[in-house]
Amino acid sequence: MAGKTLNMSKVKQIIRLRENGVALKTIARSVGISRNTVKKYLKLIETKGYPKHELLSKEDEFLEKLISDPDQVSQARYESLEKMFPYIEKELKRTGVNRWVLWGEYKDKHPDGYSYPHFCSYLRGWMTTRGATMHFEHCPADKIYIDFTGKKLSWVDRQTGVVNDVEVYVAILGFSQLTYVQAVASQKKADFIGATENALHYFGGVSQVLVPDNLKPINMKPI
Repeated sequence: MAGKTLNMSKVKQIIRLRENGVALKTIARSVGISRNTVKKYLKLIETKGYPKHELLSKEDEFLEKLISDPDQVSQARYESLEKMFPYIEKELKRTGVNRWVLWGEYKDKHPDGYSYPHFCSYLRGWMTTRGATMHFEHCPADKIYIDFTGKKLSWVDRQTGVVNDVEVYVAILGFSQLTYVQAVASQKKADFIGATENALHYFGGVSQVLVPDNLKPINMKPI
């Protein structure tokens, strides 16, 4: 890289701040360099294929070699993935499509492409720059988030062969991410209350607030 090499302690600051979701402009102001320089160093790190959190434990000598200009092969490999990001973002909105499936499509087209963890890391970084993100802080036993999944499950009656659809109820503790899932007959109030009661028994207590996502099907107000 042309010019004076950035102090390695600042490189680690950049990595740490970015891993915590801090905006490029804020990182530049905190470290004392331009936004474009911050963006350039982060891009150089990404093209090398190392997860950012692992670099914080590396020696300065390793980082100095890492942030040298990327070779053409590494650059081309990243650019081939970057071209797929708009398609991947659109496909993720479809029911039943996840990152693992899309990574499989990417590897079919690029057998020498990135591993799944690196694929997810680069995609997450690209999507973060596409719009503002918000980091939520949770306290233990503070909130339980409740929702029904968009896609239903089904079961087959062995006697009649009839296929019966069921709703999928999900409750998640905000702090620990402990999750309770139950199949119920409908999204009606009785099924909702019954599943919520079972979730509280499973969690072993009641949070300060229950936060349902969509209240229209059950015609209830926030608890």
